[in-house]
Amino acid sequence: MVFLDSSTWTDRIFAGGAWVPGTGGTRDVTEPATGAVLGSVGIASAADAARAAETAAEAQRSWAATPHVQRAAILREAARLWSEYADEIRWWNVREVGAVPGVAGFSLHVAEQECYEAAALPGRPYGELLPSEEPRLSMARRVPAGVVAVISPFNMPIILGIRSVAPALALGNAVILKPDPRTAVTGGVVLARIFEEAGLPPGVLQMLPGGADVGETLVTHPAVRVISFTGSTGAGRKVGELAGKHLKRAHLELGGNSALIVLDDADVDEAAGVAAFGSFFHQGQICMTTGRHLVHERIYDDFVERLAAKAAAIRVGDPARDEVALGPIIDAGQRDKIHALVTASVAAGARVAAGADYDRLFYSATVLADVPPTAPAVAEEIFGPVAPVVRFSDAEEAVRLATASEYGLSLGIVTRDVLKGLDLADRVPTGIVHINDQTVSDEANSPFGGVAASGTGSRFGGAAANVEAFTETRWVTVRSTPPTYPF
Repeated sequence: MVFLDSSTWTDRIFAGGAWVPGTGGTRDVTEPATGAVLGSVGIASAADAARAAETAAEAQRSWAATPHVQRAAILREAARLWSEYADEIRWWNVREVGAVPGVAGFSLHVAEQECYEAAALPGRPYGELLPSEEPRLSMARRVPAGVVAVISPFNMPIILGIRSVAPALALGNAVILKPDPRTAVTGGVVLARIFEEAGLPPGVLQMLPGGADVGETLVTHPAVRVISFTGSTGAGRKVGELAGKHLKRAHLELGGNSALIVLDDADVDEAAGVAAFGSFFHQGQICMTTGRHLVHERIYDDFVERLAAKAAAIRVGDPARDEVALGPIIDAGQRDKIHALVTASVAAGARVAAGADYDRLFYSATVLADVPPTAPAVAEEIFGPVAPVVRFSDAEEAVRLATASEYGLSLGIVTRDVLKGLDLADRVPTGIVHINDQTVSDEANSPFGGVAASGTGSRFGGAAANVEAFTETRWVTVRSTPPTYPF
């Protein structure tokens, strides 16, 4: 059996428990490394989204009433299937997303663990007893929110979909997943097939690739109660504004421009090693990517030299055909945005220490030195394999530079004095901090999220965050007999 048999999903969306044509037409699935067409997917319309919301609301009621052991069993089976079909899924992740095999394998590992973690949620205590001044039993219960819309991006499509889909399903919700159409197979078809084969009842998970009209319909439809959005800060602001207007909860995981602070007591080789991974992993197309390297002036020149040497040695190419560390950028539009930020920063006074060029969609690992703090490569999210390096003279200046960004997702600090690092971290508001490591990390049992322009706080990962994200609190009281009132 071929898990991703194209005859099942070609030119289709997954709605109402079946693979059906989308009324928004079709879209080619293109391999960014070569431009080859790998297949085609169905595209949903706003009308498809409205129908999906209605059928999801119907399916959710019986799913929420399903015994917790059955819901847990389906999540465990989904976790097992990620391993069973790893080769097929990895192939699509490499070809459609441009992920190198290591990134593709990491995505599969995280997806499997997300499902195993979610499988523990249905059996958790779902409330607490409360004291009451009345002669009654008083309790607070956690109940499913209802229908959850998950809107996921192109860059890490498996991880950024499953980390909302799995816990939302486990807690008794129905889910409508809208993946980015550029990675609709890896970020959509794969997840739909996993849960279809795991035995999820029809209509509980629906998958609709589509444009902004589909997203807007999901945010505004009365049946959808929670929106989990991962994407750019600009798009997230629009989603949050629309959700607020319709009194919806919106969990927003947005952009980042994460800083790596390298103190003067750091081992320069170690610091350059973690810095290279933080900026160049998956072509820098990760919200947690190290976007700013803030390095003490005493070791600055040495750090730049060693980081540039690492960048120059990194092989860039087609991950499906060559042993490379960097694959292609997702498309020409994204590549051009990256290069425009690099060239504008050079014009503002930055020095190219490595890279700053491309061949087709293959952008070389780039190091920019002597970058003015106001240059675009420092001030803005690049979302590409670019490492801008800025010098500082003391801790106060490091804090000032680190907090100059509107983003607050992740922070890395490299120092031999761990307590000094923790003290420094307390002065830089971010949702994540790693002492003696770079900024990119993700584990299924750990809360994930940013502050300020990076999002609305930790709400993915770990039982407490997931319960908070995908359930509502209901107050319930029980009396043995009705009370007597004065009228």
